[in-house]
Parts: sequence; structure tokens; C-alpha cells
Amino acid sequence: MPTYSNLDLVKQCDRFPYPQEEPEAYAQKVAGYYKFHVESCDSVLGFILPATVKELQWPDVWKVDHDRKTVLLRGRTREERDENVATTLAAERERAHFKILSGWRNELYPVYGPDRSILVNIERAASVLFGIVTYGIHMTGYVKTDDGLKIWVPRRAKNKQTYPGMLDNTVGGGIASGETPFETIVREASEEASLPGEYVVKNAKSCGTISYFDIRDERVAPGGEVGLLQPECMYVYDLEVPADFVPRPDDMEAEDFRLLSIPEVQAAMANGEFKTNCALMLLDFFIRHGIVTPEGEKDYIEIVSRLHRKLEFPGA
Repeated sequence: MPTYSNLDLVKQCDRFPYPQEEPEAYAQKVAGYYKFHVESCDSVLGFILPATVKELQWPDVWKVDHDRKTVLLRGRTREERDENVATTLAAERERAHFKILSGWRNELYPVYGPDRSILVNIERAASVLFGIVTYGIHMTGYVKTDDGLKIWVPRRAKNKQTYPGMLDNTVGGGIASGETPFETIVREASEEASLPGEYVVKNAKSCGTISYFDIRDERVAPGGEVGLLQPECMYVYDLEVPADFVPRPDDMEAEDFRLLSIPEVQAAMANGEFKTNCALMLLDFFIRHGIVTPEGEKDYIEIVSRLHRKLEFPGA
């Protein structure tokens, strides 16, 4: 099995070139993509692969400019733009060309403009086709024992469309349009770990955000599209749970939960057993709790900075 360093774990999830460090590679990447725009907003909202532009059927509510490499969504209001996107994607789902749409969630992700207003909402499963920034929450549930901290770690169900069978964070999920990060954490904690809402509301601690820019590979969804762009921002939470509480998956998205020591978690991370962005959340947890320190980690500064990447697009 592979042995990943902590920096390797970051690099496998934050893979898009940095303009300051790799200007030629960055410029080459960006020049090859189509830029996603919406009517009445000049900002680039995402990067779309040329293959996606070629294969997706664009009705006349879109303007595709192959010379300028732009894809413009028409619609003067958010409601109009939402309807135009929904109609387009419903047809694509029916056509069944893009395998990624087989994971249709009936859940909308927001796309923000420079003033932080929502410009349009896009079906979650289709978000990576447009390369937009997506938002989610992750929470680490831990127990204090005489032997140190231990973390509740679930294993994803083998029939999950993404990262099947891999280890996960205690609780995690996407933030749907109109939902706040804390509302999401309370809902997901109940669905994924049977954590009582009252306990989560009272004890969950907000610990900042993690951001990165990934390029999806075959590990995400075996047999699905690869190379799709996935810039993400995750709101991070900690939750100390009682020693006698055992999380239980309520939505059947996890096989089981195991209470692992920090060395056991670190060994599983080094072996590549964790879903890639979950390893980042755990690294952040280790840094905040003094488990990973400058004295013991030669790449400490780069790791910390890359856990908080400034993304190219407008955000929430």
C-alpha cells in the first residue's frame, strides 16, 4: 500500500496549479478551459472542460463562444437562470451521457457572485461539470480517554457513488442552497451518526474553514468522468462526544463506526485509506490540537497555507 506524507495528503486533494509557484502550468491549464459566466455578471464562476462543452447539449438559453472559450447562462433573474439550468440538466439526465449525473441528488448548490449574492442554483451532481466552488461541512467527533484523544471514524458504504469503501470523517456533507453551515452540521450529524440535535447544537464548535482546488480522478467515482474540476470550501467543526456514546449510521451511507486512536488514524491516512478531503480535515484537527507541530513536521508551513487556499472564483 502507498505511504503518504502529510504534504502528500494535501497535494492529492489540492492539485490545481498555483499561479505564483507554477505560472506556466497555471496559465496553460486556465487557457485550456471554458469560463462559466451568467448574464449581467462579468466574473468567471467556474472552469468547464472542453470535453464537457463538446458533449453537453446546450439549448438556446446558453451562449457558447468557442473563440473566447466562454459559456454564458442567459437569464435576467435568479429564478429564470435556475429554471434554465434545471431544464438543461433534466434533459442531460434523461440522455444519460454523463455518468456523474447518475448520482442525482435533487439538491441544489448555490453559485455566488462577487457581492456574495446567489446568482444561480445548480443540481449537486452536476456542479463539477461547471467547475464551480462548492461548500460543505465536516465534523470530527472525538473522545478524551486516559490514553489520549480517540476519533470516531466511519467507513463509507461500498455502494456509494463516490469514494466507495473508504474511511470518512465522523460527519460530513454538502451545504444545500438556503441552508447555513450550522444547520447542515446538525442535520448531517443526525442522519450520518444518529447524534441528537440538541447535543450537537450545544456542543459542536466551529473551527474555521478548509479550502482546496481538486482535479477529480478515478478514485472519486470508479468508472465515471475524470479530470473534472472541484474547488471546495469546507466549514470545520469539532465535537467531543461522551465516552459511552456510539455513533450509528442512520442513512446507511456508512457501514459502521470505529473508535480509533490518533496513531491508528495517522497510519490509515498514510496508507491512503481515507477519502482525500477527509485526510485534510484530520490534518487540520491535528494541527489545531497540537498533534502535528512545526517541530515534528518539516512541511508544516506549506501544509497550513495549502489547507486555506484562496480560490479563483467569487465565494460565499
